[in-house]
Amino acid sequence: MNRLRLWLLAVGGTGLAALLAAACLDLPDFGGRWHPYGERAVRASLDRHTANTIASVNFDQRAYDTLGEMSILFASVLGCVVLLRQARDEHRARPEPAEVARPVRRYALLVLPVALVTGLYVVAHGQLSPGGGFQGGVVAATALHLLYLGADYRALERVRPLGVYEISDAVAVSSYLVLGLAGILAGTAFLANTLLPYGTFNTLSSGGSVPLLNAAIGMEVASAVVVLLANFLDQAVEIEEEQGS
Repeated sequence: MNRLRLWLLAVGGTGLAALLAAACLDLPDFGGRWHPYGERAVRASLDRHTANTIASVNFDQRAYDTLGEMSILFASVLGCVVLLRQARDEHRARPEPAEVARPVRRYALLVLPVALVTGLYVVAHGQLSPGGGFQGGVVAATALHLLYLGADYRALERVRPLGVYEISDAVAVSSYLVLGLAGILAGTAFLANTLLPYGTFNTLSSGGSVPLLNAAIGMEVASAVVVLLANFLDQAVEIEEEQGS
């Protein structure tokens, strides 16, 4: 059986290596000014009043691919929740208040609101400037956990109702799908950017459906990261094995 697995691995690895080599040999010259999709992506972004071309690619020109990326994150977090759930031979022990150095406490509590607002700003301005839902969602979620560093685990739990974040994660994924289905109901295509006016270029209301999809991604990423870290922190701080097991 082990020999068969090695043969399968060798055949698969050889095929993958051949495909990678063929792809590398067909790459355009390094440093060239021409790209088969670059000018088209920029032109489509400007036509739909989206100042950030990357956001236009992610949430308009290939929004279907972004749905796949979001689904991978959602499935990964769901798998971790199932894997790290409390087992029968485990119990929860309330953590003791932590002793935190005063400079660490002051710095964490001072930076927390700044980091949280920065994350929300990055999400809200994703269609205008570098950033977006993925980046801003991670910043907002990690900003919340500065409370764990600056205070203790109990303080984090009070501002992190896990059930709310689990629901918001599911709602965000559903919102992305609903926006895609709305395009079909409108007679165009799934996730087509044709539902809303494109607005005034370089303003928050520009880009048509790009800001909405970007916000859904930001909400999903932030909620998913909070849920993921909560399950890992539970294992490290609260969940213990039963004595004598």
